[in-house]
Amino acid sequence: MSDQRPILTTRQGHPVRDNQSMRTVGERGPATLENYQFIEKITHFDRERIPERVVHARGAGAHGYFEAYGTIGDEPASKYTRARVLNETGVKTPMFVRFSTVAGAKESPETARDPRGFAVKFKTVDGNWDLVGNNLKVFFIRDAIKFPDMIHAFKPDPVTNRQEAWRFFDFVAAHPESIHMVTHLKSPWGIPANYREMEGSGVNTYKLVNDQGVAHLCKFHWIPKQGVRNLTSAQAAEIQGRDVGHATKDLYDNIAAGNFPEWEFAVQIMPDGPNDHLSFDPLDDTKLWPVDQFPLLPCGRMVLDRVPDNFFADVEQSAFGTGVLVDGIDFSDDKMLQGRTLSYSDTQRYRVGPNYLQLPINAPAPGVKTATNQRDGQMTFYVDGVGENKHINYEPSTLAQGLREAPKPAKEYHQPVEGKLGRYQASRTEDDYTQAGVRYRSFEDWEREDLIANLVADMKECPEAIQLRMVWHFWHADEDYGRRVAEGAGIDLEKAKALPPLPGRAAPGQRLKAETYTDGTQAHKVAAE
Repeated sequence: MSDQRPILTTRQGHPVRDNQSMRTVGERGPATLENYQFIEKITHFDRERIPERVVHARGAGAHGYFEAYGTIGDEPASKYTRARVLNETGVKTPMFVRFSTVAGAKESPETARDPRGFAVKFKTVDGNWDLVGNNLKVFFIRDAIKFPDMIHAFKPDPVTNRQEAWRFFDFVAAHPESIHMVTHLKSPWGIPANYREMEGSGVNTYKLVNDQGVAHLCKFHWIPKQGVRNLTSAQAAEIQGRDVGHATKDLYDNIAAGNFPEWEFAVQIMPDGPNDHLSFDPLDDTKLWPVDQFPLLPCGRMVLDRVPDNFFADVEQSAFGTGVLVDGIDFSDDKMLQGRTLSYSDTQRYRVGPNYLQLPINAPAPGVKTATNQRDGQMTFYVDGVGENKHINYEPSTLAQGLREAPKPAKEYHQPVEGKLGRYQASRTEDDYTQAGVRYRSFEDWEREDLIANLVADMKECPEAIQLRMVWHFWHADEDYGRRVAEGAGIDLEKAKALPPLPGRAAPGQRLKAETYTDGTQAHKVAAE
């Protein structure tokens, strides 16, 4: 049958020939700034709601401090990073933390089954460092170009204004890498009991850079000293019946009582490079780094000891961005991280205004001087620090009276980059199902039962095509997993198992044999021709 559906285009009327992958240098990146289709898509998405956040609208925040151990595991932190915030033992760095749900509106219940945002602003002596993550250590997608589609599918139906299970699973069914996150989310781990007893993770892969210009890949994690506690659907429903803001109340009440929430900060470290010996790409945020190979190395602690004096000024106007790093912490080529780095700060300039960094909650610590040549814009209420001559708001100046560049590090980090520009499929996909299966088997019986019950209820609301494909995914993650969902929802397991692999995707448990463009052409064959 011929496909008569309209062709997807940009707002400029250009046909979109690939809506799945950003243009990158080689399969693993980095992404390039001329990703116009992605930029148009993501910047429009950033402006879809006003005035509340498009995502993470429901939130609570608290002030506190971070205290570095001066070590990463048993070794000096300086071995891995020159960042002062991780090297200066015992120094208390001021912090602000915002916890949130993702998909719900500003007044939605805090019992929602949803990832929890875990956004941290370190106000270091070298300026701000924002670590913007979630409570769950993985994500649904590994390429930022898919983020608007994902959120559209998870948000309410544009016609009925209701969140529909079939829309969520219609999207997930086409993205096998999402099964890992879905297994987390639909279990009790999808409803943390409160913010204090909740893990946090940077989710994306970053780099630590030392004073010799040597880099290591890393992932950041927050481990709650209070332990971890989650809710079943029944427990969440009971709480929601009497309080839609229970997690905020719990956080504020405990701080008021002097029971200050505390987390240990830990990092996983891996040598820089593709690490081809692994069955997954360490830059893929849908994957965990196994702790038996890459242990959690403690490097500091965070304590929250003060609630905001004004909710709007601090919690609503707080603005975070994954591009806000300090020297000694750097970007990796993680495609989600690179996309978020554009999107997050762009969103804040739209939502709060171009001068959002002049607000006290977002400004650096009082002792940190700012001096820029940025001027004007909506809601400017002071002029940034200037040079000797106020007439010179540019750089460089032959008069040597304006601002100057900071001294360069003795040894810079220079990442080698080589590859053909194009839109690539992910090739190392054999763990798309493996890690989801490992997670399923790691649950306690009551967690598995709640997971299956939640998925069965969702499957009953989906058309047969989505039901069959989802059971196919679950069965490839773990045969018991797929069988129990099929039996509970009355889905024909054998019919589901008979489905072919998704078009253009490697079969479950396999990887593509070579770097492959999204049209199916192998990159080395194009070069040969």
